[in-house]
Amino acid sequence: MISRRNFLHASLLGAGAMAFSRPDRLLAAPGKPPMRFIFLHRGNGLFPKVMVPPSFDEKRMAQENRKEAYEVDLDGHDLPQWMSPLADHVDNLTILQGLSGKMCTTGHHSWCSSLGVYKANERISSIKWATVDFELARLFPSPVEHIELACFPLDGGNARGSLDGIAQGFSARGPQQPNYAYGSPRVALTELFKTVAESKAAQAEYQLDRMLLEFVAENETAAARGLVGGEKSKLTSYSDSIEMIRTRNSKIDAMADVIRQHVPELDPKYLDPEVNTFDRQVGHTEVLLGALISGLTNVVAFTVDELGHHYTGIPGIEGEKVNMHDVGHGKTIGGLAAEEIRDRCRHHHMTLVERIVARLKSVPEAGGTMFDNTMIFYFPDSGETHHSHGTEFPFVVLAGDNCPLDLGRRYIRLPSYGQAGHKTLGNWYTTLLNAYGNPIDHFGALDVGLKTINQKGPIERFLT
Repeated sequence: MISRRNFLHASLLGAGAMAFSRPDRLLAAPGKPPMRFIFLHRGNGLFPKVMVPPSFDEKRMAQENRKEAYEVDLDGHDLPQWMSPLADHVDNLTILQGLSGKMCTTGHHSWCSSLGVYKANERISSIKWATVDFELARLFPSPVEHIELACFPLDGGNARGSLDGIAQGFSARGPQQPNYAYGSPRVALTELFKTVAESKAAQAEYQLDRMLLEFVAENETAAARGLVGGEKSKLTSYSDSIEMIRTRNSKIDAMADVIRQHVPELDPKYLDPEVNTFDRQVGHTEVLLGALISGLTNVVAFTVDELGHHYTGIPGIEGEKVNMHDVGHGKTIGGLAAEEIRDRCRHHHMTLVERIVARLKSVPEAGGTMFDNTMIFYFPDSGETHHSHGTEFPFVVLAGDNCPLDLGRRYIRLPSYGQAGHKTLGNWYTTLLNAYGNPIDHFGALDVGLKTINQKGPIERFLT
C-alpha cells in the first residue's frame, strides 16, 4: 500500500501518467460520443465448460466436447444459470471461446499478462509495453485517461496492498510503468471525486494537493536552469508530467458541475473498511459508473478478485472467509462444494455486469444511450483453470449498438489450440485496436509453440 503523497509522486514519475493522450490519436469526431471500455477480470480461472448454454443439442455438445469451431445464435437458448442476470441483454451478449494465451504468465498469478499479452512476474522490469486498456484509452482521451479498481487480497504482508490501499494494479501505462489501483470504494470515491467533495476536510486536502503540485512545478523549473544534458532531460520530463497533471486538474475543475451530478451516493456499508467482498464489488461498480457517466474517464479496469483473495459475504456461507486458492484445489468450505462457490461468485459478477449495462442504457446520449458506445469484457486473469496452461481464455462480452465489430446474440467457439485458424489473445486485442482506429499489425507477444499458424493480425470474423 502507498500513501496519497507517494501515489502522486508515482504518477509524476511516469511521463504523461494520468494525463491527456496525444490529440492526433483521437478517433471520435467533435460532438461524437467516445467509446467506453470496461475490463472485469478475475483470478482462479474460468472453466470453458461453464460457458456453454445448457439448451444446446447433442450435435452441438459433441462439437463442443471436441472443441471444434462453430457458432450458435443465442436466440431461444438458455444461458448458463450463473449468467442469468444477463437474460434481458442477450442481443448485446457474446460468449467467446477458444482464444489462447500461452505467451502470457499462467498458473497462479498473471499480473499484467492477460491485458498486455506477455509474460509478467510482478516485477516492474517485466512490463514490456502498455496493456490493451491503456491503448484503448489513448484512442478516446479523457481527463483521467484510465481508472483501475481492485479487490486486493485482505491478508497482511501481501505486496498488492490492503483493503483500503492504493497499490500497483494489473494494468500498465507503458514499459516498466505499472498502473495504480484503488483498493476500496471508499478510497476510490474520495480520490476520484475530491474536486467536488462537500466536506471541508476533503476540500482542504484537495487544495493541499494542488499547492503541492504548484510548489513542485516552481522548484523543478528553477532547478532545471542549472542543469545540462541527460540530467536536464530527466528533469524536463518530470516537469512535463507535472504540467500535464495540472492541465488535467484544470479540465476536471471545468467539469465540476457535471461531475457533481454523478458522484455516487454509496450506502455506508460500502464505505466500511470491513466491507465484505460482495458489497465491496458493488461499491466499486458504483464508483465505476459515476466515473464513466460524469466523463472523468472512458476506460476502467476492475479486478473483481485475484487468487490470493479471501472472499467474504458469499450467500449461504456469509460468515466464512473463503480462501480462493483452496477453492481452486476443490476444497469444500462451509458445506459448499468448490464448484458451487465458484458458481455463486460468478453469478454475483454477472449481477455487477447487469448493473452496469442497465445503468448505461438508462443514460441518454446522442439519440441513443451511453451503452450504445460501450464494450464490457469479463474474463480470467490466467486462463481456463486454477493451474491453467493458457490454452483457453473464455470471454463474456457485452457490446452496444455502435460497436464496429460483428458481435451480439452469439455463442462463438473459435478453432482450438493448434488447429488451423486458431486465434490468441493477441489477435483479439489487435481486432479491438484495429476496429477503433489503431492500425497496429499485432498486439502482444507471439506464442512460440504455434509455429505452423500465422499469429499476426486481427480476427477477420469480427470486422464488419
